Amino acid sequence: MIFANLSYFAQPLLAQSDGADWSLSASLIAGIAGVTLGFVASWIVVRQTRKAAHEQAGELIEVARREAAVAAEEIKQKADTEIQDKRLDLVRDFDRREIEVDVRLREIRAHEESLALLDYQLEQRQDRINRESAAIKQARDTMRALSKSVRKRLENVSQLDGEEIKRQLREEVLLECQDEFRALKRETLEKSEQELQTTGRRILVAAMQRIASKPNNDLTATLVHLPTEDMKGRIIGREGRNIKAFESATGVTLMIDESPQLVLLSSFDPVRREVARSALEALVKDGRIHPASIEEFVKRAQEEIDLVTTQAGEDAVTKLNINGLHPEIIKMLGRLKYKFSYNQNALDHSVETAFLASILASEVGLDPNIAKRAGLLHDIGKGVPGELEGSHAIIGADFIKRHGETPIVINAVAAHHEEVKPETVYAGLVILADTISATRPGARAESMDSYIQRLDKLEKLALSLEGVHQAFAIQAGREIRVVVAPQHVTEDRAREIAKELRQRIESELQYPSTIKITVIRESRFTETAT
Repeated sequence: MIFANLSYFAQPLLAQSDGADWSLSASLIAGIAGVTLGFVASWIVVRQTRKAAHEQAGELIEVARREAAVAAEEIKQKADTEIQDKRLDLVRDFDRREIEVDVRLREIRAHEESLALLDYQLEQRQDRINRESAAIKQARDTMRALSKSVRKRLENVSQLDGEEIKRQLREEVLLECQDEFRALKRETLEKSEQELQTTGRRILVAAMQRIASKPNNDLTATLVHLPTEDMKGRIIGREGRNIKAFESATGVTLMIDESPQLVLLSSFDPVRREVARSALEALVKDGRIHPASIEEFVKRAQEEIDLVTTQAGEDAVTKLNINGLHPEIIKMLGRLKYKFSYNQNALDHSVETAFLASILASEVGLDPNIAKRAGLLHDIGKGVPGELEGSHAIIGADFIKRHGETPIVINAVAAHHEEVKPETVYAGLVILADTISATRPGARAESMDSYIQRLDKLEKLALSLEGVHQAFAIQAGREIRVVVAPQHVTEDRAREIAKELRQRIESELQYPSTIKITVIRESRFTETAT
C-alpha cells in the first residue's frame, strides 16, 4: 500500500521528465523508498517495544497489587488486634467506673440518711422550742392575770372581816392545790413516757451497734469466663445439642453473645445458677463437652452444692453456738446461702436476726438462747422448695414442727410477719429483730439502675395526681415531697392528695422500709425595689 502511494506521487514526475532526467527520478524514488522502509522498520520496532513494555508493566502492577493486598491484610489484622485490646481496656475501665459509681452512690445514701436524721432532730427540737415558748407565754399571761386578781382581792380584803377572809383563803388554796396536782400528774406521766422511750432507744442502739455485717448484691445472672473464643462453639455443639442438654439438666438459661470469652448463666433460682456455674467451669476445664459428660458434671455439681449448703448451715449454727438442731433443719438453713431478699442474703440476715434477738432478750431479762434459736429459724421457709403453698413463715413453722422444735420457737417463726397471733414475748423479739436487720442502713442495697428506676416511678406516680405541680424523691427514695399550686388546690384537697398518694404507693410500688409523704402548699410574694 505504501509503495502504491509512492508510485501515485511519482507518476507526474515521470510524465514531465524526459529520458535525460530518468536517472535523477529513479534516484529520487529509490531515496523515498529507503526512507519509507526505514520508517516502517522503526514503527515495527517501536510497536514491539511498546507491547513488551505494556506486558512488563502489567506484571509489575499485578505484583504490586498482590503485595498491597498482603500489606493491607497485615494492617487489618493488626488494627483488629488493637481494636480488641482497646475494647477489653474499655470494658475493664467501664466495670471499674461502675464499681466506683456504686460505692459513691452508697456513700450518698449514707449521707442522705444522716441528713434526714439531723433534719428530724431539728424538727423535734423546733417543736420543743415552740412548745416551751407557748408555755412561757401562757405562764406570763397567767402571772399578769394573777397579779391583777391579787390586786383586786387586796382591795376587797380591806373591806372584809376575818371569817370571810379565811373562807376565801381556803377556797383559793384548794384551787391552787388542784392545779398543782394536775400539773404533777401530767409531769409524772410525761416523764415516765420519756424514760420508756429513752430506755427503748438505748436497748435498740446497743443491739444494733454490736452487729456489723456487709451488704450483699442480689444477682439474677452469673458470668463464666472461657479460656478461648473457640470454646463457645464447643459449648453450643452440633446443631445446638450441647447447650440444649445443659439447659435441660440445670434448668438455667445459657446465653452466648458477642462478649469476648464470656458466657452468661441466667436464672432466678440462685441454687440452680450456682450448680450450672460449677458444672460449666468443670466442663470447660475438662474439655470433654457432650450430652453424656454434661449430665455427669451437673450431677457432680449438685452433690458439691449440697455439701456446700450443709456446711454453710453448720457454720451458721456453730457461729451462734446453738445445739440440738435436726440435721434436715441445718441443711435447709444452708440453702439460704443462695437466697436473697431485696439484695440481702437470707442466711446472713437470719444470723444477724438471731444475734439481735439474743441481745434484746438479754437486755430485757429473757432467755437469749430461745430468742437466738427463733431468730435463726424465722426465715427457714424461704429455703423450702416452692411446690408447697403458703407464706414462708407458715411453711417454715410447719417444717421445724415436723423436726421436733419447741412450741415457743414454732410460734415465733409463724408470727414473725404477724400472720399468726404472737403467743409469747419471744415472738415480739423476733419481729423486732427482723425489722431492725431488714431496715438498718446498708442492709438492703440496690443496684444503681433499680434505684434510679424506683425514684423515677415514685416521682411519676406523684406527678400523675391532679393538682400536683412538682414532685421530688429525696432521702434515697424514703421521702417524697409534693408541691401543689395554692391557687388551684385547697388545704382539704392537699390533705386528700397525701392520702391518695400513700394508697397508690402501697398498692403499685415495691420498696424497702417506709416512704414519708409531704405535701407542700404555700404562697410566695416577691417584689424587687430599684
